Amino acid sequence: MGGYLKGKLYAHSDIFFWPGILFIAHYSLLLKLWSHSLPATWPKKIVFAHPVLVFILPLINLADMKIALIGYGKMGRAIEEIALQNGHEIVLRIGIENLEDFTIENVQKADVAIEFTSPHSAAGNIKKCIDAGVAVVCGSTGWLAQWPEIEKCCTDKNGALLYASNFSIGVNLFFEVNSFLASLMAKHADYHVTMEEIHHTQKKDAPSGTAITLAAQVMRHITSKKHWVNHISDKENELEIISERIDPAPGTHKIKYSSAIDDIEIIHTAHSRKGFASGAVLAAEFIYGKKGIFEFKDILKNME
Repeated sequence: MGGYLKGKLYAHSDIFFWPGILFIAHYSLLLKLWSHSLPATWPKKIVFAHPVLVFILPLINLADMKIALIGYGKMGRAIEEIALQNGHEIVLRIGIENLEDFTIENVQKADVAIEFTSPHSAAGNIKKCIDAGVAVVCGSTGWLAQWPEIEKCCTDKNGALLYASNFSIGVNLFFEVNSFLASLMAKHADYHVTMEEIHHTQKKDAPSGTAITLAAQVMRHITSKKHWVNHISDKENELEIISERIDPAPGTHKIKYSSAIDDIEIIHTAHSRKGFASGAVLAAEFIYGKKGIFEFKDILKNME
């Protein structure tokens, strides 16, 4: 009798085996696709606890957020357009005409703040968002002398901050190309490296934050270059960065290796602000629900 029941059980188990395998595969795939846009606590604590949600999630936009725009110029408006297209809500817009509205109480209406202002105001804006308990994405450049102070503030108050010198996915891929090329060129001392960056006339800092990031990558590998300078230089220990301000250029960055035999050059050219705006919204979606300090490369890793 025991053998009979055992045989019947094995026979009937085939009915459940393949559907079970398909369910697990379907479940795992959907989790991989969706988890990047969920708050950090969702996938393990909620989705795994309630597998039925795997069938409900496609009907819900879990990335919906309330966003505060700190800086409402051309970049802020470009970010707003992308955010609204993604189903988010803008609950606060701060520009030079309404600075009095930039209060902790108003910031607290948002889930995430996106800060694109100027070098002299960025650090203070970030602090206010952290004090409000709101995650902040910062794309302002030219203020990094105050980074240790901001880093300590964010850590001490268990805040969330994502800073990038450039939010374009293309530029961040360009960073990887630049670093790899510099590692190759470090073995060839007969090549002389120089840099150039071109932006619109409203850009207040020079060189650009992106150029400074690129320069740091170059100097990490080509150790004969000890520091960058923002003028023409023939000194062996200086990395020359030439800055030009021409309208309406959104941004071009060039790294050139020259020798008596040939030149090697890599270039990234932005055609509009849309790439930067899309990346800023993507960063807000990434940091939503998280704590800590992040870089754009953390977003790229999350997309793998």
